[in-house]
Amino acid sequence: MICPSMKSCARGRRIGLRHQKSECHQALSVSIQSSNIYAVNLPYVSAERLPNFKQTVLGSCHDERRLIRCQRRRVALTASLSSTSPSSCVPDGSVSVILLAGGVGKRMGASIPKQYLKLRGQEIATYSMDTFAKMPEVSEIVIVCDPSWRDVFEKRMSDLPKHVTFKWALPGSERQDSVYNGLQQIQDEAALVAVHDSARPLVTSKDASRCFLDAQEVGAAVLGVPVKPTIKEVDAQLNVVKTLQRSKLWEVQTPQVIRPSLLRQGFEVVKTKGLEVTDDVSIIEALGLPVRITAGSYTNIKVTTPDDLSVADKFLDESSTQLAAP
Repeated sequence: MICPSMKSCARGRRIGLRHQKSECHQALSVSIQSSNIYAVNLPYVSAERLPNFKQTVLGSCHDERRLIRCQRRRVALTASLSSTSPSSCVPDGSVSVILLAGGVGKRMGASIPKQYLKLRGQEIATYSMDTFAKMPEVSEIVIVCDPSWRDVFEKRMSDLPKHVTFKWALPGSERQDSVYNGLQQIQDEAALVAVHDSARPLVTSKDASRCFLDAQEVGAAVLGVPVKPTIKEVDAQLNVVKTLQRSKLWEVQTPQVIRPSLLRQGFEVVKTKGLEVTDDVSIIEALGLPVRITAGSYTNIKVTTPDDLSVADKFLDESSTQLAAP
């Protein structure tokens, strides 16, 4: 924590962040252009109150980091613009993952569902299974798939961490039915449930962890990226009605992370009203509750066409190059 008394630290300095007042004992106002660092107004700042901050020993300031230094206590808070330490905030083993792998992949035009096509010799659906299984926050993965495809996942399970339990659920006729079936299998102790499309092989643990953190805080969160193209609304005759404000538009991805109790309530509303939803957080929207967008990565694509498969392969090339760089 940074100077609990705060009053005796009027000489506190700041680097990169903005003090609302010049003295440390005044409230801090932090405003950073990142979807995971939010404006705050607190009488003091602590690592617990600001989950995207973490205590660190004073050291050199890296490009992505900004330090608030306290001369008296020689302690600093590190705010990372692109990463946090969510595993220290989201308890280990508190997240259940529902991995949706029951789609038929009509748009791919292949003889097998798209999620079972191979990307560099490995089935697409197993990439994200591997990623989630290696995250300490995840305790179980419920794989929603046709029983005839279970062997695709089973042959990789022996190489994955032993702290994760694997379960099975049958796919439904619609996405929301598959999610509901998966929800019935999660453990009662789960604090969060993360629903992920297995056709998104390139999701990173870093992005998923930040989404877990946001869902823990708000109740529901979804990875997303700002829309790049200009989007126009049209009528039935394809005449332009209006141009939508691009700065307010985000393309949502997965995982979509929700408190299980909220998801169950949402399903009751969906059933009662006969609603049909195309993504999971829409169920929470039906309750009139907030959903937070967690800034994700443009590489987290959904492989639905042959071109997408080529793009995913290219992204893997770029990722390998970055990891190999000194």
